[in-house]
Amino acid sequence: MTDWLTMTAGDLGRGIGAGEIDPVALTRTYLDAIDAHPLRDKIYVTVTEGRAMAEARAAQARAQAGRRLSPLDGVPISWKDLFDSAGTLTGAGSALLRDRVPARDAQVLRTATALGTVCLGKTHMSELAFSGLGLNPMTATPPCVNDADAVPGGSSSGAAASVAFGLAACAIGSDTGGSVRIPAAWNDLVGLKTTSGRVSLEGVVPLALRFDTVGPLARSVEDAALALAALEGRAAPDLGDAALTGRRLAVLETCAFDDIRDTPREAFEGAVERLRGAGAQVETLAVPELQEAMDLSAVLYCVEAYGLWRDVIEADPEAMYPPIRARFEAGRSFSGPDYVAAWAAVERVRAVWAEATAGFDAVLCPTAPILPPNLHRLETDGDYYVTQNLLTLRNTRIGNLMGLCALSLPTGVPSCGISLMGRPGGEHALLRLGAAAEAALA
Repeated sequence: MTDWLTMTAGDLGRGIGAGEIDPVALTRTYLDAIDAHPLRDKIYVTVTEGRAMAEARAAQARAQAGRRLSPLDGVPISWKDLFDSAGTLTGAGSALLRDRVPARDAQVLRTATALGTVCLGKTHMSELAFSGLGLNPMTATPPCVNDADAVPGGSSSGAAASVAFGLAACAIGSDTGGSVRIPAAWNDLVGLKTTSGRVSLEGVVPLALRFDTVGPLARSVEDAALALAALEGRAAPDLGDAALTGRRLAVLETCAFDDIRDTPREAFEGAVERLRGAGAQVETLAVPELQEAMDLSAVLYCVEAYGLWRDVIEADPEAMYPPIRARFEAGRSFSGPDYVAAWAAVERVRAVWAEATAGFDAVLCPTAPILPPNLHRLETDGDYYVTQNLLTLRNTRIGNLMGLCALSLPTGVPSCGISLMGRPGGEHALLRLGAAAEAALA
């Protein structure tokens, strides 16, 4: 039964379907593992044991009657603490929302529950999702599976830790500038950033609505595909015969390798060679216009974030971690015309990007150009905090700015991921490509 804690969600679902795994025993195993884990309270904000066991008993009855609702019916998963859950504190990692208890579930949680997934509880996150580091002195900083002295990546930090430490079969997070892909990469998981607008944001605490997306952190590409299907209420793509032979991949040279550290660079280069060895055609690609969009990140993100949260922040500014508050308050320095002009420029660059990448199945880059930074230094060195936070999200932000779907895969080198960026709305094609890449990288 302890093997259940390391199995993929897909394998657990198949075991339930075959009558080999009892959903009640499976959920109890996960709940017991959570309760016994010394880092429990740094990973989970709330464990919803009553809800989980009730959902597991319902899944058990369906399985016994041969009426399972989906491949993940009866599989226990965790939810980032910005997805509303009825009657359960949903604070988005912020003391500003310490008393916030929603009356109903977020749409994605309702949809996944209707397909039989079991909600284990809510996981810790960066404050209001505005950091890629995962550091949160206001609530809790979850652990990194590869380095006890480092941050785990954010903002879906507890989501990644819940899976990496065997305390959830899969996790649901959100990604506004890299918040699924960074913690996935630094904890050796698969992370899927969906296209903006594809997955419902109803009942999701916002950061920047034009960039916010919902996506899974998982142990395999198949699990990411199954979780996306559960979030959307649709069928998952068939990954069975995915192959790299004849696929055209582009290594993005613009921006992505500036200031990169040796270990992520070498891990990426080794991964690309394995993809090439499995039959992929790999070329280099420069899109110099991309830099214009990257340079507009501050106005695009900070204006929207501050516009959404200004009144709440100004009512209780001391409730925030000062470096996070400063990121929000940076939105004050831009005007409405600045924001409108920035979006017009980004739309122009998106058109250039679409033309430049049209002949490729995916664009590749290192998920993060650095390894997880040291927790203590981030807390005590303000300049280090700022530079590491910006560098952490630099590569992943490309996918958000260009409006793409993107997938981070482990390279086999601890805390080093490779990012595959697809086309807007092209999640199913990207997941098929990702399954083939995963096999080559393994």
